Amino acid sequence: MSEVESTDDSGRATAVVIGGGLAGITAALALADAGLRVTLLEGRPRLGGLAFSFQRGALTVDNGQHVYLRCCTAYRWFLDRVDGTSLAPLQDRLDVPVLDAEAAPGRRLGRIGRSALPVPLHLARSLATYQHLSLAERANVGRAALALKGLDLTDPALDAQNFGDWLAGHGQSERAVEALWDLVGVATLNAVAQDSSLGLAAMVFKTGLLSEPGAADIGWARVPLGELHDTLARKALDSAGVRTEIRTRVTSISPYENGRWSVQVPGERIEADTVVLAVPQREAHDLLPEGALDAPERLLEIGTAPILNIHVVYDRKVLNAPFFAALGSPVQWVFDRTEASGLREGQYLALSQSAAQDEIDEPVSALRERYLPELERLLPPARGAEVKDFFVTRERTATFAPAPGVGRLRPGARTKAPGLYLAGAWTATGWPATMESAVRSGVGAAGAALDALGRSRDHLLGLFEEAA
Repeated sequence: MSEVESTDDSGRATAVVIGGGLAGITAALALADAGLRVTLLEGRPRLGGLAFSFQRGALTVDNGQHVYLRCCTAYRWFLDRVDGTSLAPLQDRLDVPVLDAEAAPGRRLGRIGRSALPVPLHLARSLATYQHLSLAERANVGRAALALKGLDLTDPALDAQNFGDWLAGHGQSERAVEALWDLVGVATLNAVAQDSSLGLAAMVFKTGLLSEPGAADIGWARVPLGELHDTLARKALDSAGVRTEIRTRVTSISPYENGRWSVQVPGERIEADTVVLAVPQREAHDLLPEGALDAPERLLEIGTAPILNIHVVYDRKVLNAPFFAALGSPVQWVFDRTEASGLREGQYLALSQSAAQDEIDEPVSALRERYLPELERLLPPARGAEVKDFFVTRERTATFAPAPGVGRLRPGARTKAPGLYLAGAWTATGWPATMESAVRSGVGAAGAALDALGRSRDHLLGLFEEAA
């Protein structure tokens, strides 16, 4: 068995980051940028965690559609750090086409957008013309938005409250919840309002829609996610001097009496001054040494929520927009992934179905029978198109469940074991389980480690102070 010492010839401190998702990559880059010698260990054959790509014949397929918003300052830093910003551009201005499958002809298309006016006037015109709600419902939405804007996100009582009940108490009809609040909330929280913590929901809507006029402008990758989160991330890690090992699963971590750490992988023990554990909460629970958290069982109480992704390849173009959201249909959000996938003929659409507890284990045949007719209802050109391919990807534990009370279960970056830190979208970032939360957690863990080592973290604070 080989052993890697905790310092090199120059006496640099060393760190091991366990987990090669966005949280782990971020922590590794942040620590390496501060001068540490870093080893990144990932059990999968690739980096990127649950935001990855794979090959299906000639297609390059993302396991699921991921987007970010202009207010996601940490993820935007990540893109810049790996030289990927130009490959995942933002809209010039928020514009979401919303198709109602049950509306009368001529009234099927509504839009959610914004102007350049100050908050909250930036949404006024869009709300006033949003034809999927009645005039009274639009007025009530405006009043609820102002009430939401007045909530104090630092109030821990919000975490225990139910967002659906709060909306009902503020005059929101079932239709308003479906056509607006859940339209946005399900995609960002991976839960309907009735299953969501008011604290997390308020954070999403206040930050995304009620902070800055452009905060909710949407960005998404125009290339496969693997190019951003694996290929470019690996290049950035290599340039920073990080030793990256894939297909390397950690079996145990344990402290030495001298304050250093031992990280055990098959055939090797790696010694380090600092360890960042950036893996899912259940895996973190199993690896944590005794005494690292006061109540480690709380990690097992953090529920998970699935996302179902349906992929359809047509022999011709059936959608003339980059994406749309749907009402009156089981379809939620649909994205055109033709160019990103490398498809040369026809069109490839990806359906992102969040909070998919009722469908996650359904057979492909049943999903095909349900969703192809729905796409034909929403997109008339699909009625005469040939389906060249139909397949499904499933992430049964895609995110943590944002249920009321989850906030008290999410640990911070610091543990009670000196030199051991936690990262992951499920940790206490204040955000739901998004790419933004993952990157913020990596920054938080790296910042805490640098503080303990007496190292400067100015390179983090200067980039996006809130995330650090």
